[in-house]
Amino acid sequence: LTNKHRVQLLSCLLHTFELNVQSRNCSLLLSQAINKCMVSDPGAVLPICHSRYLECPPMGLETLKIDDFQLHASTTKRYGLGAHRGRLNIQAGLYEDDLYDGAWCAGRDDPLQWFEVDARRLTKFTGVITQGRSSLCDWVTSYKVMVSNDSHTWITLKNGSEDLIFRGNREKEIPVRNIFPAPVVARYIRINPRSWFTSGSICMRVEILGCPMPDPNNYYHRRNEVITTDDLDFRHHSYKEMRQLMKVVNEMCPNVTRIYNIGKSHSGLKLYAIEISDNPGEHEVGEPEFRYTAGSHGNEVLGRELLLLLMQFMCLEYLSGNQRIRHLVEETRIHLLPSVNPDGYEKAFEVGSELSGWSLGRWSNDGIDIHHNFPDLNSILWEAEAKKWIPRKMFNHHVPIPEWYQSKNASVAVETRALIAWMEKMPFVLGGNLQGGELVVTFPYDKTRSLGVTREQTSTPDDHVFRWLAFSYASTHRLMTDANQRVCHTEDFAKEDGTINGASWHTAAGSMNDFSYLHTNCFELSMYVGCDKFPHESELPEEWENNRESLLVFMEQVHRGIKGVVRDVQGRGIANAIISVEGINHDIRTAADGDYWRLLNPGEYRVTARAEGYSLTSKKCEVGYEMGATRCDFIIGRTNLSRIKEIMEKFNKQPIRLPVRQLQAQLIFLNKRKLKYKLQMRNLSYHLILATVRNGHDCHYVHTY
Repeated sequence: LTNKHRVQLLSCLLHTFELNVQSRNCSLLLSQAINKCMVSDPGAVLPICHSRYLECPPMGLETLKIDDFQLHASTTKRYGLGAHRGRLNIQAGLYEDDLYDGAWCAGRDDPLQWFEVDARRLTKFTGVITQGRSSLCDWVTSYKVMVSNDSHTWITLKNGSEDLIFRGNREKEIPVRNIFPAPVVARYIRINPRSWFTSGSICMRVEILGCPMPDPNNYYHRRNEVITTDDLDFRHHSYKEMRQLMKVVNEMCPNVTRIYNIGKSHSGLKLYAIEISDNPGEHEVGEPEFRYTAGSHGNEVLGRELLLLLMQFMCLEYLSGNQRIRHLVEETRIHLLPSVNPDGYEKAFEVGSELSGWSLGRWSNDGIDIHHNFPDLNSILWEAEAKKWIPRKMFNHHVPIPEWYQSKNASVAVETRALIAWMEKMPFVLGGNLQGGELVVTFPYDKTRSLGVTREQTSTPDDHVFRWLAFSYASTHRLMTDANQRVCHTEDFAKEDGTINGASWHTAAGSMNDFSYLHTNCFELSMYVGCDKFPHESELPEEWENNRESLLVFMEQVHRGIKGVVRDVQGRGIANAIISVEGINHDIRTAADGDYWRLLNPGEYRVTARAEGYSLTSKKCEVGYEMGATRCDFIIGRTNLSRIKEIMEKFNKQPIRLPVRQLQAQLIFLNKRKLKYKLQMRNLSYHLILATVRNGHDCHYVHTY
């Protein structure tokens, strides 16, 4: 047999083993034999046998597993449109002067152009996915595919004796997948555009489907391989499968979990949440409440799966006696809401992880972006501050929802209304919403204060606390603060420690983060947990490893700062009491039982507790560096006025309410009587002095009035 026939036979045998036997040793031996043949005959790149085969997952252009040095092109229009930009779903910059654009674009528009991927090892290629340029109307309508083992000798995939022409895109955003008639084994793969949109240029975004061949000597692959030891359900779940998984977790840990729903989606799907606590279904005095939400954009699937993995992990670790998890469960009431927008998710799930594109399923069924569908309370607060209404006419916290927003005709998603009701019902202290498409943690404010400005630093009074909270997640993530990590799209967030103020990235009114901070006690942040919004199932174990520690560390931050109970002199908790910290122009309020939690960084603070009808009380509270909130309780007494009102109400006696003119007349009368009394006393003093002098006494010892 010639080397060509040996490679073809061994490849076919290897594929048979992979499909039917999954024998690691046999596959390895066959792979080594193929490698040996390739060395002696670099041109021996042939299709694998035509038996039914399993489709390979994406190689990782979108997830950045393929780095920039593995991408090459024949020509480039400019650096911002280079080969390194030819990644599926990559986005152009938000502004016209941005350096980076959203595709690879050839320097010339002719059939000699190509886009190349170096897999750095023998790989079984099974297909290609393409998109057009994200910013303009440029896309490739047809192309050829070529493969090579040495980047010099290229073989074009054929249909019989003719070159295969694959159908490309018909518009710029919807991905188009082409599966090869049979897999091919090679190291390099090229895409050669043959036609393109008549009014545009040759521009592409690409993902390659391929399985690396087993090679124990490939140091590069072993160095970058991430393996998880957690025995969890690593796959994408439909709505029905998600509900079933939550039920399984509840049955495994019935004493520390509870499933409930906060409402329904536009199509009637229930918004399920799971509570993890040592007393599920009950708020314990002094125990803070924490929440994670995910999937407000239905196509950002990674966050949804991370929360499903997190609930499995916490249940299993609690049962195994993990002290860290046990402490979290026993000292915190944790709520996980994995799918805020199940309608949108089902749309993305139906077409699959590689074909959903950048926006399919992002919005609710009635076309609303749920994450930015909350009332704009920023403008209300800032206007009140400008008019100096705070605190005389309006508080600096718990800003009320405007009436127009609560009307039935307002453009508010039913999912948003359900979230607001949930946020108002539960005394949440800290929350995180998991999103996708980037690697960064954002914190409020998300809206710029200056009108007409698209991005500027807009800090909350608790900016120093938010920065710490954001850093606690980003710094423990495997990739967010890695200076060597390639940027997802255009922004290099690693140089900012993987965090950014939302408004300094891009302004967005009515965000969930801003609403949570201004309307409730809860400090909310957004975690963008991966470049790929909808990663392939094969990526989930690595994504779990990337985020697992961060998810736990961020939850633990709910125990940072001060906590306590505000009581009256009889020891009863006072609900809705206001807790103020000197120097921070944002207050919080106590829960129904009088307990409160105030997130603060280490330091010494002057804290004041006050409530309507009670006198205010202040004390110094010190926050240490060790984990665990400092206890800072308050006892406040009733004011005299409130006690008088209480007595009068008790005996059905109302205060005497006189007309204003009558009150003024009474005041004049009382002032006259007071003046007359003073004159009488002065006259009396004068007569006493005269009498004393006449009697020969020393006037210096006479006390006058």
